[in-house]
Amino acid sequence: MRAWRAAFHQEPELSGQEVRTREKVLQALRELGIPATPVGNGVTGIVGLLDTPRAGPVVALRADMDALPIVERTELPFRSKRPGVMHACGHDVHMTCVLGAALLLSRHRRALGGPVKLLFQPAEEEGSRGGALPMIEGGCLERPKVDYVVGQHVDPGLPLGKLGWGIGPFMAAADFFRLTVKGRAGHASTPQQGPDAVLAASEIVTGLQALASRVRDPCDPVVVSVGSIHGGTRDNILPEEVVLEGTVRTVRPETRELLERALRRRVRGIAASLGARVGIVYRRGYPPLVNPPEATRAVVRALEVEFGRSALVEVEQPLLGAEDFSRYLEKVPGTFLRLGVGGRGAPASLHSPTFAPDEAALVIGAATLAAAAVGLQRGHG
Repeated sequence: MRAWRAAFHQEPELSGQEVRTREKVLQALRELGIPATPVGNGVTGIVGLLDTPRAGPVVALRADMDALPIVERTELPFRSKRPGVMHACGHDVHMTCVLGAALLLSRHRRALGGPVKLLFQPAEEEGSRGGALPMIEGGCLERPKVDYVVGQHVDPGLPLGKLGWGIGPFMAAADFFRLTVKGRAGHASTPQQGPDAVLAASEIVTGLQALASRVRDPCDPVVVSVGSIHGGTRDNILPEEVVLEGTVRTVRPETRELLERALRRRVRGIAASLGARVGIVYRRGYPPLVNPPEATRAVVRALEVEFGRSALVEVEQPLLGAEDFSRYLEKVPGTFLRLGVGGRGAPASLHSPTFAPDEAALVIGAATLAAAAVGLQRGHG
């Protein structure tokens, strides 16, 4: 498993470009004697099938394959060989854990109550269609039809050996906006000749925070963040245009609808009050990830047997990050878990150039997925 992980980590590939990574996964599956096929239609995904004589429920185990545009600053002996690209979100670990689960299950086929599918998907980091939707459209949940799906994500906030689980909303929907604020270009010494696009944009950034604090129920998690501001060329020129980009995170569908309407209304109102104009592009990203009760409880029971109850941590508050694993859960029941990779001291966060999860988590993650598959098949019906 360490060799697999190192091979993935050294040659990371961005969303939709996972050609070399796909070949490495296919080679690993061939070595395990597990047939696998590319999804096709331009999708750099793979579906493997660990078959069994028993015609029981089909469980799919999912891993994502893409990396991030980040310059790595770890001291790992197998750090990225590709400048500006890094597995900073643990997808190298995710692939390794699914392969490890496949190895475990292939050695214990008699424990399987049905086939196990292995889904290696591209483009989880893309944020819009992602990789899950093209995989589903390519038939990854069919032939044979998948009854349950399981995924997991490394979590540096959980200590090594701990597994996070939860029922209901587990991760947020992620939507994105681009606001183009239009004013009048001019000299900074005569702002009265405005409108001033910089001032209007600044008011909008501040005003957007009222969406989280005054529009929705305070007990309903919401985040509105502006992550990018571009405008102007020097200190004494008022620019004609300022562009703001940001994200809205929600966990309830009703709140998702409410926030989009409220954002459009507030942004237009602030701009108009200062004489500016504004163009709004609002893009829906991944839907909320909601873990269904029955399948999640079946997985938790299996993990308690495998690891003991003390290893399991119930997550009471949803994470406001987003995951396109939610697309699979819209089609079939299953669950999404958090794999503790935290070590000593304060671990580096996901998407950090120094993110280096503890490799001891590889075997734990593989055993987690294998136990989940067996538990779902045994608990079927």
